[in-house]
Amino acid sequence: MLEVNGGNPLTGTVRVRGAKNLVPKAMVASLLAETPSTLRGVPCISDVDIVTGLLELHGVSVTQHPDGDRPDGELRMDPTRVEQGAIADIDAHAGSSRIPILFCGPLLHRLGRAFIPDLGGCRIGDRPIDFHLDVLRSFGAQIEKTAGGISLTAPTRLTGTKVELPFPSVGATEQVLLTAVRAQGLTELKNAAVEPEILDLVAILQKMGAIISVDTDRVIRIEGVDSLNGYTHRALPDRIEAASWASAALATGGDIFVEGADQPSMLTFLNTFRKAGGQFTVKENGIRFTHPGGRLQSLALETAVHPGFMTDWQQPFVVALTQATGLSILHETVYENRLGFTNALVKMGAQIQLYRECLGGTPCRFGQRNFRHSAVISGPTPLKSANIDVPDLRGGFSHVIAALAAEGRSEVSGIEIINRGYEDFIAKLDGLGAQVSLT
Repeated sequence: MLEVNGGNPLTGTVRVRGAKNLVPKAMVASLLAETPSTLRGVPCISDVDIVTGLLELHGVSVTQHPDGDRPDGELRMDPTRVEQGAIADIDAHAGSSRIPILFCGPLLHRLGRAFIPDLGGCRIGDRPIDFHLDVLRSFGAQIEKTAGGISLTAPTRLTGTKVELPFPSVGATEQVLLTAVRAQGLTELKNAAVEPEILDLVAILQKMGAIISVDTDRVIRIEGVDSLNGYTHRALPDRIEAASWASAALATGGDIFVEGADQPSMLTFLNTFRKAGGQFTVKENGIRFTHPGGRLQSLALETAVHPGFMTDWQQPFVVALTQATGLSILHETVYENRLGFTNALVKMGAQIQLYRECLGGTPCRFGQRNFRHSAVISGPTPLKSANIDVPDLRGGFSHVIAALAAEGRSEVSGIEIINRGYEDFIAKLDGLGAQVSLT
């Protein structure tokens, strides 16, 4: 339980390290190599702990090293003794994480077999694994469903294939990349995700010896190779965490310098931040985000795959929009159930109405499926303290922001899930002058 005494601006400096949406996948990629890999800028988040444990269960030696004289995470992963982990151990260690499905391609290449436990994840929308399994079948994997999960085998070397995604899914694109790089022949992936984290994963695989081309029309082609070497790489900064702190500055009337924030990967967010009335200054080592005083401006916002406005930016930013003058319109097109977090904001005094229709943008795939995926936010509305249960990772951090913006004392429960993607977030809040305490 986190007690929050809100109503005070957040001011100061926070530092972001490697992207949560890249680092665990880069760690999985180390399984593909014949030699050790070194990954720098690794944040201390629970997703990293989960993947570390899963790698160690499969015989990978994972060690931490200081990065020079700076407190920057560095992991060295040695896969020279890869082995099949015990099913019970994999299931117990994975918990609700969906990362194990990305182990399949590398393990099929290294061992000829893999196992996936029953998978969980955040309650923000449908994340079926059927497409992942279909992709693995197309490479030649044999799949058997069991009571405790799914067993996969590859009696012969996996072979290249052609895949066309119905939607530019990040997870499916990662699955194809991690499987295709050592498959025999050419793999062609159409309608691929091209997020910065995907391109950083491509850069890692290329360092390892992979042959990958990324075309401008979302087509990725991978020429399989017989073997890969380890890599040395610094993960790109976490643009989601950076935007979350920016939204916190806007919602609380604060001034936050986000050390490590990267302008090129945040162009769309920065434009929207400025349109809403926020100010930012790009410096050599990060970005300063400020609320300049006066009124914030309402706007129409639609989430989309890269280079659009990222769905993970949406939830923290909505908290700031509750303080904007007029009607803001939000259309969520990536996850159908991502607006459930607004119930807590309404409880705190926000005026938010949800709709099934596609508002403020072009019709999307959820428009005819009875999902409340659009919202109208009326503001500005003072937020009041409340007791809140965290629903998911980004929604949970958004609830903390709302509690910080609200007058009075709030209690936020279930904050453990926030540790999946935000490193030392309570310590960072303390450093920004927030009045928070664990109970």
